Amino acid sequence: MPQVRTLRGFSFAFLLALLGCLPTLAQAPVDPGRLPSDTLFYLEWRGMPAGEVRKSNSLFALWDDPQFAPARDSVRDALLNRSTSQKGKRKITREEFEQYLTLLDNPFLFGYQRQPQSHVAAKGAESKTAPAPEWNGSFFIYDRSGKEQLLSQALIELRGAETDIPKLTNVPVAGVSSLKIERKSGVTYWAEFGRYAVSANELPVFEAILNLLNGKPRTSVLSQSPAYQEAQPLLHGGILEFFLGVPNLEQVTAHSSESARAQTELLLSALKLDSLHSLAGHVSLEGPKTRITGAVLGDTSSGGLFDIWADGQANPVSMGYLSSDTVYYGATQWDLLAIYETLKRIFAGQGGASAVETTGQLEKMAETRLGMPLPDALAVPTGELAWIESSPTLDDEQKVYLLGIKNRAEALKLLSALFGDQIASEKTEGNVSYLKISRKGTETSAGVAQWNFYYLAMTPTMLFGASKEETLGPYVAQTPAGPDALRLRGLLAARAQLPQKLNGFSYLDCQKVDWTGLRDKWIADRKKSAAKAKSTDATNTDQRLADWLVQVNPSVFPRHLHSMTGASSKDAKGVHFDEWLD
Repeated sequence: MPQVRTLRGFSFAFLLALLGCLPTLAQAPVDPGRLPSDTLFYLEWRGMPAGEVRKSNSLFALWDDPQFAPARDSVRDALLNRSTSQKGKRKITREEFEQYLTLLDNPFLFGYQRQPQSHVAAKGAESKTAPAPEWNGSFFIYDRSGKEQLLSQALIELRGAETDIPKLTNVPVAGVSSLKIERKSGVTYWAEFGRYAVSANELPVFEAILNLLNGKPRTSVLSQSPAYQEAQPLLHGGILEFFLGVPNLEQVTAHSSESARAQTELLLSALKLDSLHSLAGHVSLEGPKTRITGAVLGDTSSGGLFDIWADGQANPVSMGYLSSDTVYYGATQWDLLAIYETLKRIFAGQGGASAVETTGQLEKMAETRLGMPLPDALAVPTGELAWIESSPTLDDEQKVYLLGIKNRAEALKLLSALFGDQIASEKTEGNVSYLKISRKGTETSAGVAQWNFYYLAMTPTMLFGASKEETLGPYVAQTPAGPDALRLRGLLAARAQLPQKLNGFSYLDCQKVDWTGLRDKWIADRKKSAAKAKSTDATNTDQRLADWLVQVNPSVFPRHLHSMTGASSKDAKGVHFDEWLD
């Protein structure tokens, strides 16, 4: 979260784009605020955009580009092969598969309800000797408007592919004719009425959802929850919305055994779980941008779990080492001492006095190894960690990592204590110290053989690391200038839209990427990985990925993709994250 990795974050949004290829209803199947108050989690998909909204968006423009068609076909073929891999079963044709994919055009809502105490009591009354079955409070609501026949066809296909034929029973629930589906793995309830298709695994959950859709919601609903009310600013607009209400200690341990409850309470109290209220956010389309906005909300006062996130800074020191050739930059900042205190609190809270004593012994061992108390050692770094990539093909061997430090002498002392005999060589030139670290080695009668080296260079304020020594040279010799002096307008424009203080920031300039070289590099890497893989499945996966990449026309990417940005910040309400693809 402090470092929101843009490439990873947008993989989810990109997946949505892959699956949704046609315009749909921009309407939710149900107002999430009317869900039962014991709803722990929901994800709501509101439907694909249409018309100019879709055409103007960079992500959808890439997907719809005719030159991207071979890649689209490869992805769909891979999904089709995965769905028809069972032996002895009728294979779905490409035409049928294309039809079934259009079911994703319509909006849906997936959620999960906590287990009520009344359910445990009822199950216990049925059998006092057998343990209560596992609770599965998941439910699904689908707007089947215009898809009634296709949905029925898909369900018949799925049931026909099952190895064990389930027992089907028609039952009335909440005044709706429903289907009870009994399998060895459990029970599922299903109903289709009006514009809705509804599924749930627990009868109380199924009944509550049917009553909601029939205009008879519970008197206690999610919109009355303080956590949901707090998250409201994050839950408006967009094509996808998600909410997770963090349960309190009593709710987490309500259905545990006495011994498990005591242990869980110790752990969660040490974690100070009650400082977290919710995780919420949404995905939206803003002109050419696809944007993900969200937050972890809660009590950020000192002494809670939010302490591990640093307050942030307006101008990270690492940003001064950017160059006009920078393709990808990322930085994050943590409160290392707060992380240590949290871990110490958790460990000490698990075993009473004995755990406290053990923690003290471990601290003394660390102090002996490091030559200073552990809190003092953790205070040497500033907590800022960054990486700079200047290779147009995003070659990791040319990536440089940066770690902020406060005291060069103490930092050198720590490195010597941590790496010991792994330090193959060390030298100082002016105010820069260079270290050659061996990541692999063996000791024989002839001496110690070392290989697979990593290189470090330390200035008074920064520790640089790279897999090649020559990569460090330009950064060590560089006088920090900052993006403004380098005219990095794209990065500066993205940064200007964000809060003043950030504890995480990343920026990828897609226009500087050599997409042809990147594709060729990925293909070569996948082939090497496949050659080394022992698992046939892993080999096939790598080969399929390489085959897919071969069909991609690299010129299509810079035509539509300009930049990827990610950021996170902390305020009185929680830790916020914001990332977008432009």
